[in-house]
Amino acid sequence: MEKTVRSVFIGEVCDLPQKLGKTVTIGRKEIAVFKLENGEIRAIENRCPHKGGVLAEGILSGEYVFCPMHDWKINVKDGKVQSPDVGCVQSYPVEVKGDQVYILISK
Repeated sequence: MEKTVRSVFIGEVCDLPQKLGKTVTIGRKEIAVFKLENGEIRAIENRCPHKGGVLAEGILSGEYVFCPMHDWKINVKDGKVQSPDVGCVQSYPVEVKGDQVYILISK
C-alpha cells in the first residue's frame, strides 16, 4: 500500500531556537520542533505519552527531551521513551530546502 505525504512549510531555519522547542500546529496535529545542538531539526508529537505534558516546553539534552511534567526522557529522533518508562510519540520526517523547513505529514 502506498502512503501519500504532503510537505508543510513551517518556517525558516533561523526561526527555530537552538536547543529549545517550538510548537507548530498542522491541521489537528500539534508538533514539537527542535533544532539540536548539531543543527539537525527534529519533529515529534507534542504530548508526552505519560500524562500529556507539552514536550516543546521540555528541556532538550542531546537527542532527548525531558517532559516538563514528570521528567520522562523521549528521543526526538524516533519518539521512543527511554526505559524504565515505556511508550513512544509520533515522529515526523523533516526536510530542509535551503533555509526553509518542511514537515512531511501523511495525508
